[in-house]
This record gives sequence, structure tokens and C-alpha cells, in this order.
Amino acid sequence: MSNELKNSPIEDFDWEAYANGETKGDKTREELTKTYDESLNTVRDKDVIEGTIISLNKREAVVNIGYKSDGIIPMSEFRYNPDIKVGDTVEVFIENQEDKKGQLILSHRKARAARSWDRINEALEKDEVIKGYIKCRTKGGMIVDVFGIEAFLPGSQIDVKPIRDYDIFVGKTMEFKVVKINQEFKNVVVSHKALIEAELEQQKREIIAKLEKGQVLEGSVKNITSYGVFIDLGGVDGLIHITDLSWGRVSHPEEVVQLDQKLNVVILDFDDEKKRIALGLKQLQPHPWDALDANLKVGDKVKGRVVVMADYGAFVEIAPGVEGLIHVSEMSWSQHLRSAQDFLKVGDEVEAVILTLDREDRKMSLGLKQLKNDPWENIETKYPVGSKHTAKVRNFTNFGVFVEIEEGVDGLIHISDLSWTKKVKHPSEFTQIGADIEVQVLEIDKDNRRLSLGHKQLEENPWDVFETVFTVGSIHEGTIIEMVEKGAVIALPYGVEGFATPKHLVKEDGSKAQVDEKLNFKVIEFNKDSKRIILSHSRIFEDEQKGERAEAPKKPAAARRGAGRREEAAPALTTPLEKTTLGDLEALAELKQKFAGK
Repeated sequence: MSNELKNSPIEDFDWEAYANGETKGDKTREELTKTYDESLNTVRDKDVIEGTIISLNKREAVVNIGYKSDGIIPMSEFRYNPDIKVGDTVEVFIENQEDKKGQLILSHRKARAARSWDRINEALEKDEVIKGYIKCRTKGGMIVDVFGIEAFLPGSQIDVKPIRDYDIFVGKTMEFKVVKINQEFKNVVVSHKALIEAELEQQKREIIAKLEKGQVLEGSVKNITSYGVFIDLGGVDGLIHITDLSWGRVSHPEEVVQLDQKLNVVILDFDDEKKRIALGLKQLQPHPWDALDANLKVGDKVKGRVVVMADYGAFVEIAPGVEGLIHVSEMSWSQHLRSAQDFLKVGDEVEAVILTLDREDRKMSLGLKQLKNDPWENIETKYPVGSKHTAKVRNFTNFGVFVEIEEGVDGLIHISDLSWTKKVKHPSEFTQIGADIEVQVLEIDKDNRRLSLGHKQLEENPWDVFETVFTVGSIHEGTIIEMVEKGAVIALPYGVEGFATPKHLVKEDGSKAQVDEKLNFKVIEFNKDSKRIILSHSRIFEDEQKGERAEAPKKPAAARRGAGRREEAAPALTTPLEKTTLGDLEALAELKQKFAGK
């Protein structure tokens, strides 16, 4: 505002006479000039004073400060206040009283800056609403011109709603509150959201006070998260949890709704204190189970899509919101414990049979294997006792091997039925998981859906022949292959193993036989049923010392002569046998016939 004139003007002043150099009265021209100069404001460069806007256009504002000439200020300096008008009082900074063109140069921006810090602090203390001009975007928010100072407006403080497009705010003038000042670094943080939160809180209280469970309201989608959708109900927000969006399975809420979409929702629950409102969308639609075909029953075939997989089974959606569980045990006739992922995956289109149907609890179980014939229905015909087949090794136990002849047809090979000659301590010594193995059906247990199988039964029992070869008292060459606590295991001809106790391992010189040592052994016991041969080395020289060498075997001369022939024939069959071959069996059979003939 301009200052009052220090001297009163001269009344009835004759300007024409003055122009002609004539004066009236007692005052001279110099005195009049002095009087005029004194009537103007006295200003100095760099001063901050107030002036009045006397005219405006798009480019500049003309400001009167009571000086002999008016000043010009660019309109860009008034961007923070788009409501500026003629007659408004503004602060100006005297940059130059007179430039080369005789123009008074003013700056509103510098005037604001000169007093800005005091005003910013005053606005914070008084919780004052101020205006600011949003200049540009920056990381995490916007830069705002407030009193000529660049303040920071965080993105979260622009509005109560999440901002999706920050650029639309650039160039706008908005009202703010100062929320934080860092005096050391001269940093200022402002908020527009703070202006409307108080008003919104009052609106929320009024809206929540009118809410009732079951009430249907219209709202718009405000935000979408992975767990649900926030709905703006007109000043208050509610959440539709992902499980309340649809009766069917929803992987992400974006499958059902989109931003700014208008929709009707029902109030499920609300909390007055925490101002939380739980909303539902699917509840406005009838439950799909209620619309399920009334004629659908157990045993019917249905088609659907796998929507969820678990180790124990697969959930199949046969209609939106209607699901059935296919347990892993109903996916295959196989008895092996397997994961459902071995059979199905999410998205598979399947056909299944309804096994159970509970409309009250809205549960249904389905089966896949029921679409195939049960292999155990005609098991006696397909796999009769004595039949031979190729099976796949599935699992080991200490007592045998579990195999699968076909899907759903399992069997057990007992460890004693793996080999006639080899003493198998664990099935892993004989075969491996995933390998094929030839089997013969020994017994059928239809009730427990299990076959008893054998592998060694595919070959002739060589112990029928061994009974005639390793007679009690006969002497054979053997090699000690293992020393155990109770004696030694001896490898005999034809791949047969025998056993000798420690006292029967003493040699004639009193020393004890060692591993890998090759000696003659006398058979002192032979048991075909238990496949056991007990041997003795020391008994050979003990019997000789007693003169009982000829009597101990108690054999006819022909048999003793036959033993000599056995020693001649032995080299052809001295290779230890893991598995008796057909040729070996034939050789043993011929040997048996010779003994019988003798």
C-alpha cells in the first residue's frame, strides 16, 4: 500500500503558467519541484515494500509502489496464486530504481523469498493453510513452490487415494499444510492429504454410524492388491477379501474387477473403533451348489478343470464354485504311495466319476481310476499261479522286493525266492529300483490285492543235484571267502557255499586257515531244505590219523571211484555261480544219472 504524501498539494495550481516558466504566489519553480519529489515514496535498491497491482495481462503485472514510475513483474512469479487480480496488495523487491530505459525493476519472487523462511515456520506453528505451485515431479513425490522455497510433497501426501498418474498435478496450484521442517538443512515437507483427512474422518464416522450388516451399497474400485480389493463407498473405504469376490477359485482379484469399476457390494462386518469394513461381492449371487443339477448322483461322470493341486489330491471345478476332490488313491489302481502331481497338473481338463456327494456340506469326491477296469477282477485268469511275467522293481524291504507287473497289480518277491544258490542279505545286492525282473506267480491274495512271486522258481532247483554231489563224508576243494564270528564261509564248486566252525578250520600243523586260502573240506552235514552245507578241514587228517579214512564216508567202492571222476569233471564247473544256468543244470543232471547208474 502506498505511503501518504508528506506535504499537502497546492490548490488551484496553474500548470500552463508553470509550463511557460511563470509562477504565481510566493513559491519558486525549484520549490515546487522539491515539493513534488517529497510527495513520492523514498525507495532504495534491495528494499522489500508493498505495492498495488494496477493492471494485469498474460505476460506481466503492473505494480504501483507510490514511486515516480510503476514497476513491471512477470506473471510467472504469480503461478502459485492464479486468483491474483487488480487491486491486490503484493510484496515486491526493489531490484533497480531505474534501468537503461528508465524503468523501475521489481521482483515478487525475491520479495517472497526474503521473508519465506519466517512465513514457513509461522505456518507450521499456526497449522496454517498455505498455497503452493507444483513445479515438477521428483523421486517419490513432487516439488512445490511455497513462498519461493522449494518444498517436498511426498506421493503419499497428495491425496487420500492412491495416485496412479503424478503428471496431472504438475503446474497446478493447491492448498497445503506444512508438516515438517528441517531447520539444519532448510528442508520443508508439505501435505495436501492432511487438509482433507480431518474432514474425511468426520465423514467416516457419519457413514459408519449408518451402516448395517447385510446392507448393499454402491462403490468404486479404489485399489487392487493380491489379497483383495479396496472399495470407495463415498468417503469411507471397505475391503473385499479375495475369497469373497467369487464363488469360484480366484488367483488374483484382477481376474474379477478393474480399477474405477462401479459395483454393488454387501456389508459383511464392520468395526466402529478401527473403522474397518468387510465387504462381499459373491454374496450377491446365488451359491453355485444351490443351482447344481438336482439329478446329479453318485456314479455319474462329470467333466471339469483342475484348479488346485496338493500332494494328497487335486481339486476339480465342474462348475464355477462347485469343486470335487480327486484323492491320489483314486487316480490309479496302483497301491504305491505317489504324489498327485505325478498324474495331473493345474489347468488339465479331466473326466471323473462321482464317488460321494454331500449337498448340505457342499462336498464332493471324484475318482479317475473308476473309468478303467479293475485289474483284480479277473486276476486268476490273467495272472494264474505258475504263470511267468516281467515286472518292474518298485521298492525294497529287508525281507524282499516289491514289484509291479502292471498298473494296480503289485507283488512281493521274498528275499529267499530271489536265488537258489546265492545268500542274499539285502535285495539291493541282487537288483535295483526301476529294473525289470522276471517273476513267476506263486500265490494270489485277492482280498489284500497282493501276489506272492518268485524269481528263482524260473530255474530248476540245483539242490536236487547238489544232494547227490555233496554227500556226507565226501571231500571237495573249497576257498575261504569270508571270516565271521562263528566260523568261515567257503566257496565250493558249482557256485555253492558251505560253512565251517572255527574248530574245523584248524590245519594239520595246528595253524588256523585264513581268508582266500584254498583247502580240501569234508562234508559233515547236508540240508537241502535250508540249503546248508557244513564242512570241516580238520576232520580229513583227524580221520586219517584214526585209520578211519575208508569207513568215515561209508560209501560203496563204486561211489568212491565216482568221486574221482567228479574231481575230473569239476574243472568244467568250478566257476562260482551267482545264478545257475541251463547248461550247468544239464551237466548236474547228467552227473546225477551217472551216479544213479553206478
